[in-house]
Amino acid sequence: MSDIHGMYDKYSEMLKKIGFSDEDDLFVIGDIVDRGPEPVKVLLDMMSRPNVYGLMGNHDLFALDIMSRLTEVATEDNIEAVLSEELMEKLTGWYSEGGGPTIDGFMDLSPEERLAVVAYLRELPLYEVIDVGERTFVMVHAGLGGFRPGKKLSEYDPADLISTRCDPTVKYFEDESVFLVTGHTPTPVITGKAEILRCGNNFLIDCGAFFSGRLGCLCLDTLEEFYV
Repeated sequence: MSDIHGMYDKYSEMLKKIGFSDEDDLFVIGDIVDRGPEPVKVLLDMMSRPNVYGLMGNHDLFALDIMSRLTEVATEDNIEAVLSEELMEKLTGWYSEGGGPTIDGFMDLSPEERLAVVAYLRELPLYEVIDVGERTFVMVHAGLGGFRPGKKLSEYDPADLISTRCDPTVKYFEDESVFLVTGHTPTPVITGKAEILRCGNNFLIDCGAFFSGRLGCLCLDTLEEFYV
């Protein structure tokens, strides 16, 4: 899945629809938080499941930056540093980008829970590569910015992977058994349809769950598509 954006109801419904069990693995490739009503609830559910693996998205990284600062305890001696003008500007910008539900849910947590959420977000990787049968899937949130043939994933900057949009017309890997799976760009913007887009060996799976679209889920074993 990708770009759940706080849509806990759709996330929960999808888990039921696909019959998600302890025998399965689920990858959520970024933008777990912001916009939708219950982003922290999605995070807490993911954190509770050892077979759900999150990846870093641009919204998640921005949330991490601010959340990590809000775990600091403000005193008379450090209040200006903790609640700096820079932080207040970032909070204002975050709210304008849909961060309100995330920060509200985060501040409702206990101090221990806040620390756990920050620690979880901090450990989210920028990419995952897995083999499923005869196929290899490279998963990143947004795309491969600054792409050149033969460039190693470890050579990409974080912004290349979480902010630069995938070009579905580009052949990123010469090996026909290697597939790129990305989110970030809602497929209705490209095709007008809230469904997973496959173009060559590229899968774009952000189906605009928050933007009146659907939450999509791609089964890597069978390439079957699910929607709620």
